[in-house]
Amino acid sequence: SVNISILIVAVVIFLLVIHHNFLSLSDFLRRELSDPSPLGLQPIDFIPAAPQRLTDERNDKEISVVIAASDERLGGAIAAMNSIFYHTRSNVVFHIVTLNDTVDHLRMWLRSPPLKNMRYRILDFDPRVLEGKVQVDPQKADTFKPLTFARFYLPSLVPHAEKVIYVDDDVIVQDDILELYNTPLKPGHAAAFSDDCDSTSSKVAVRGAGNQYNYIGFLDYKKETIRKLAMKANTCSFNPGVFVANLTEWKLQNITKQLEKWMALNVVEELYSKTLAGSITTPPLLIVFYKQHSSIDPMWNVRHLGSSAGKRYSPQFVKAAKLLHWNGHFKPWGRTASYAEVWEKWYVPDPTGKFSLIRRHSEAYEAK
Repeated sequence: SVNISILIVAVVIFLLVIHHNFLSLSDFLRRELSDPSPLGLQPIDFIPAAPQRLTDERNDKEISVVIAASDERLGGAIAAMNSIFYHTRSNVVFHIVTLNDTVDHLRMWLRSPPLKNMRYRILDFDPRVLEGKVQVDPQKADTFKPLTFARFYLPSLVPHAEKVIYVDDDVIVQDDILELYNTPLKPGHAAAFSDDCDSTSSKVAVRGAGNQYNYIGFLDYKKETIRKLAMKANTCSFNPGVFVANLTEWKLQNITKQLEKWMALNVVEELYSKTLAGSITTPPLLIVFYKQHSSIDPMWNVRHLGSSAGKRYSPQFVKAAKLLHWNGHFKPWGRTASYAEVWEKWYVPDPTGKFSLIRRHSEAYEAK
């Protein structure tokens, strides 16, 4: 009986020791999990946590959205971000790429009440990265827009994300961007674009260059370097103003270096079409992603709203579109553009008054 009593006491002591150790381990784990951890690289500006009300309403899915914001088009980027934030329950983090002299203006604008709950990083883009890769006409130097090349450097801009969405500043989103983020990419594909031939907004004629929806509108097929690529001239192009990128594949395939190679070659050999159908950022993308990209739903890039002042779509179609894109010369914040009232719904006035003055000046200029 004495031995049984000793055994019982030993078991009780053993259980008490285990219980104590378990409580200590639980307390340690609670402390470890509650410690805040930084989100990727430290940005110029960042709002780390949404209010509890928004946390309750939104799901935990974090979506990285990259958008370039030049000072003269800052109102466009603001409206685009406002429309994206309003329509999603996901935890969207905006990675706003801009130039150093625009940061103060952007930071002040983002303090506006409708935008105060957005999560964002402000990233300074150094144009020197483009030296030797872009040929700038001295007579047109003021028209060169270095931020249009920011999309080439996505892994550097969002180093810890596996997947990102890139959008131009002249878009308005009318649905939950989580759907676009979930676009399936085929194995080995680093990006998904909206193909022009399949698009509801395709077949825009370009004088002297065939059509804007095929490769010959962007590349000079008289050049041997282009002909050696064996890319069919009538291949459908795609629009790089909205796309989803798999950054794991992007890095594996060294997409940025490939793009820079073709940029540098163009400086030497002038490979782009003389009657270029689009921006100079498009040709390198068309070469690198030739038959090596997935497709996004064309309703997620309903474009060419800025190709003319007239309305090319019905009001019903515009309402049904998930993303509206005013690519072209007629921007909704400047020249007279179709469905500018849709864009204005998401525009947040510039607290400095600078952007509205530009807009009034543009309207006065158009009226002359």
